[in-house]
Amino acid sequence: MDIEILGTESLGVRGLCCFVRTEKQRILIDPGIALGYNRYGLLPHPFQVAVDERIQKRIVERWSEATDIVISHFHGDHVPLADANPYQFNIKKITGLNPNVRIWTKSSSHLHSVEKGRAESLSVILKNDFIVSEGTKHGALTFSNPVSHGEKHGHLGTVMMTRIEDDRVFVHASDIQLLDDEAVLQILDWEPDIVLAGGPPLYLFNNRSKKRNRKALIKKAWHNAERLSEKVDTLILDHHLMRSYEGIRWIKRLSSGTGNRVICGADFMRKPRTMLEARRKSLYKDMPVPAGWHESYARGKVSTDRFWDLGRKLYKSNLTASA
Repeated sequence: MDIEILGTESLGVRGLCCFVRTEKQRILIDPGIALGYNRYGLLPHPFQVAVDERIQKRIVERWSEATDIVISHFHGDHVPLADANPYQFNIKKITGLNPNVRIWTKSSSHLHSVEKGRAESLSVILKNDFIVSEGTKHGALTFSNPVSHGEKHGHLGTVMMTRIEDDRVFVHASDIQLLDDEAVLQILDWEPDIVLAGGPPLYLFNNRSKKRNRKALIKKAWHNAERLSEKVDTLILDHHLMRSYEGIRWIKRLSSGTGNRVICGADFMRKPRTMLEARRKSLYKDMPVPAGWHESYARGKVSTDRFWDLGRKLYKSNLTASA
């Protein structure tokens, strides 16, 4: 089994996209990425956009190679979109590509209205009848029943987790945020060697609506992370967790406490931690953006080339520094 993490927060974008090669299959999971449209009152920095462009190209390449594609849920950082903004993955980039690929998804009865609309439009555009797969097993692939996207009975709906068995057992647990015991118990029951999961959104727990329950939420997420870390050889926590530098401290403390391997996606891929969502303010300070750049980019009038070159030089040895 070979696992390639393509796009997630520690690699510079929002998402939890990976590509798994087994002896018989090539499985692309959650083929979508995005950038936070507005954070700290700032649009994505052009260096972020440059990283996003390059990861999107790799997702297109893997889409063309895949025998199977799994969509855990239909949020905008996990699927191609027909109505994508300039910083999301547009379905036009894969329309007509690999038309016979098998696409595994949740049942429409477990999608909220926005997700259902996206699923229907994608199926029509791709001319592909998605395979309802939750709670089923198909060869090396096993899919969970819907589990909570974050807190139990929260407003964000549900996600579908995926287990892949080859020479090792790998589990992809998108957006569970370690806040629902049911999802964690299912992962443990699957007895995985490697888990890639969305960690808790620590940066959101400071928001006014969450502040009252901050301690309880962090305690629950920490407890569930410990349970996984104690039983799983390699626990990869990323996505929401890595939208702030508190996430790095969190996994370091977790790994030290349990004595097991707890890392982020960049660590697993042996790449620098490129936490651009966390450092958006400093990106603007380090590389000022000309007025009107985003409008020009949306119209295809400017490229990211200059910022790509500048950012790589500037952050070559400083990508893990705090914002």
